[in-house]
Amino acid sequence: MHDPTRRDAIRTIAAGTTLAASSALAACASLRVLVESQPRTAPELPREFRSVWVATVDNIDWPSKPGLPARTQRDEITRIIDTCARTGLNAILLQVRPTSDTLYSSRIEPWSAFLTGRQGRAPVPAYDPLEIWLDEAHKAGIDLHAWVNPFRVRHPKSIGPDAPNHIANTRPDLVRTHGPYLWMDPGEPDARDYALRITDDLLTRYPVDGVHMDDYFYPYPQNDKPFPDAGTYRAHAGAHGRGLNIDDWRRGNINAFIKRTADLVRARRPGAILTVSPFGIWRPEHPPGVKGFDAYAGLYADSQRWLREGSVDALMPQLYWPIESAGQPFEPLLDWWRSQNPLGRHLWPGLYLTRIKPSGDPEKSWEPEQIVRQIETIRTKPDTNGFALFSAVGLLENRRGVTDDLRALNASPAFVPISRWTETTPPRTPDAARDGNSLRLSVASTGPACRRFAVTCSLGQETRCLSVAPTERRVALPAGTRDVWVAAVGSNGATSRAVFAR
Repeated sequence: MHDPTRRDAIRTIAAGTTLAASSALAACASLRVLVESQPRTAPELPREFRSVWVATVDNIDWPSKPGLPARTQRDEITRIIDTCARTGLNAILLQVRPTSDTLYSSRIEPWSAFLTGRQGRAPVPAYDPLEIWLDEAHKAGIDLHAWVNPFRVRHPKSIGPDAPNHIANTRPDLVRTHGPYLWMDPGEPDARDYALRITDDLLTRYPVDGVHMDDYFYPYPQNDKPFPDAGTYRAHAGAHGRGLNIDDWRRGNINAFIKRTADLVRARRPGAILTVSPFGIWRPEHPPGVKGFDAYAGLYADSQRWLREGSVDALMPQLYWPIESAGQPFEPLLDWWRSQNPLGRHLWPGLYLTRIKPSGDPEKSWEPEQIVRQIETIRTKPDTNGFALFSAVGLLENRRGVTDDLRALNASPAFVPISRWTETTPPRTPDAARDGNSLRLSVASTGPACRRFAVTCSLGQETRCLSVAPTERRVALPAGTRDVWVAAVGSNGATSRAVFAR
């Protein structure tokens, strides 16, 4: 039951923090502080991955319609990023390759019809949307991950004919029909190589903070009809060990593909990460009592293995059920995934924000309280440090006030958790000097890009953290600030040494 009194209370959390931080809203740079010896260890920075999916397939989130003028598309980009920044989010998962077509300037695949209205048609006037997304997100201190669908070729909502350079036309031997979908056969070595080639090109040309994949590897079942890969199985079943049945062979194809993608991300863009958001149930009865679709058997996705073996940097299981669900209880499912993480990789559950409907039958819509409670539950788990919201349209429409609730819930800033098992180069140490009740900053122009200054203020028994843009040169400090530390934070949370400013 929705509690408006509690909701009002949430929206007023940390009002003082919000006022104090209002002059310092986004990003960072390389620096060095004018400082005497640091009197004590700097406090740990608050860390949480606060993200949202921006879906382009069927124009779910962006662009709002196919074929909009480039200026309108760019205005919509700005609006989404501004909404994310005001809501306290620090990462965006942008779908850049929905159906073997792209929303960036690719050398290999055609422009997406979801962008321009016809597959293969470039934006007019010419511009590269991904460049704009990256530039605007990074200016706002928000990491941007490229969400790719590796094997989907055509969606039921695809628009018009496929372009001449679309994979359905250039390599029809790799493509299968499965219900209303066209799909590259993951069992074909050339199909896996092709998908990796696309990701390689993306990583080489764009400074993305990561590569993201959702739950689509093999497609969902269609009316109990098997995926049409019997011939592929006969030709290639020895690829992952002889004697494998077709189900284990399919899982082997995806396991190998995930591992190769992780290796590619490491090689091409050190510091970037690979994230995957599988169906929220690995198998029924895991944990006991859980019922629902068997992704291990139905999608050939052994996501438990990817987490346990560290093939992914973060697993984002889609926990798209309410807390009170009998067959898919939120917290027991979350705790089960936590128990499958011996290497301590990131666990950032996906939450079903768009189950909140803007109007209509309340029986078919969640209240914002459901999402708030799920985030509060996640925050009680010491080894679960983030979440992802599906999808941006719910934030843009502020459905039933959920964006206001999330803004209050995220009133205190948080920085992206560090992936300590990856090779990262943090930004250079900042330059700053205390001047009474303000902080003077200067920016070095060399070294790895920095997205935010993390300014930690000690106020007696309280510690308050500000997230400051690198363009800021003077930052007002909260009244009563005693000690101040400053650090530079870059891509995926990589952080310089914190320095003490007087």
